[in-house]
Amino acid sequence: MLTKIKFENFTAFQRLEIPFSSGINVFIGENGTGKTHILKAAYSTCVITKNHGSLAESVNENFLPLQTEHLIKQNLQKQQTNHKSPLRMESLIKQKGEYKVFRKIQDGSEIYLGVQFFNNETVPTKKCVKGNSKKWLEEKIESVYIPVKDMLAHAPGFRSLVTERKVHFEKIYIDIIDKAFLPMLKIPIDKQRRLLLEKLQKVMGGEIETKGENFFLRNKHGNLEFTLLAEGFRKLGLLWLLIQNGTLKKGSILFWDEPEANLNPKMMEIITHILLELQQLGVQIFIATHDYALLEEFDLQLKPENQILFHSLFHSESGEIKVASTKKYEDISPNAIDEAFGSMIDRDIQKHWKGKKQ
Repeated sequence: MLTKIKFENFTAFQRLEIPFSSGINVFIGENGTGKTHILKAAYSTCVITKNHGSLAESVNENFLPLQTEHLIKQNLQKQQTNHKSPLRMESLIKQKGEYKVFRKIQDGSEIYLGVQFFNNETVPTKKCVKGNSKKWLEEKIESVYIPVKDMLAHAPGFRSLVTERKVHFEKIYIDIIDKAFLPMLKIPIDKQRRLLLEKLQKVMGGEIETKGENFFLRNKHGNLEFTLLAEGFRKLGLLWLLIQNGTLKKGSILFWDEPEANLNPKMMEIITHILLELQQLGVQIFIATHDYALLEEFDLQLKPENQILFHSLFHSESGEIKVASTKKYEDISPNAIDEAFGSMIDRDIQKHWKGKKQ
């Protein structure tokens, strides 16, 4: 279980520490407040326990900076020379950027793993890695990252391409296709996961089947290839696959960037229900969202036994990104999503009454 993450001069963050819920973590905030970067940083640190890669390499593959120094939040400093010299232009001082992910391991202790870059380095190396690498890698973490873009419909051509060619694509897109193709575990599917699968099948109108590198929705009318399936249903289909093949089970971690993308707001009820059920099964979940309907569904469906933290990211008066974390939806402040919808309602009322007066 991940317990917290710390940033210092890393991408958008000057200095930030975020505590994690053992259940669901929901990140909200305006564009540019670093929600996706939090998910990618944590995922990069988890996935190496299964693929045996280097954390520095994992960060590089998932962020894809052209230069390592681009991962560092650059601070400009005016430098004044002696009185005979003119004022120099703002110049970069030597900068260090880092992040650390903390987790609780089986013996109850907390360890961390992270990376530390300097702006005079060209590519990440093993020397960038900080923390207890040995213990971190000993206890495996089953983790999965669902990106905003759907990849299952493109799996056949894309998978073959990345196998043979060097392509400039974030590793998360390759990883999610590989996770979807995993066969079922040898142990039987437990009752709770079976019920979740049945609920998803009811919404989709069938179950997912793979043939070669192609995905199909199988129902009473036959097999419908994913390229002809509505993108929202593809997303539900991906969730079905991850539950069915045992990727999402007790002790695993789900990172999901904008679950609402390409889904009708009516679907938010079932998505929220599935996420809460997965949390009850022991899956730790991280979500970045801009969706009012999703937040409202969490508020409506939350029960006392659910573990959840809402993390609101915002710019302080000094321009730094800060976070406010709360267990209750009504306590989220600032709430960029509520503010946007509140403003829209106010404008709608004003338009209505203006028309009445005329």
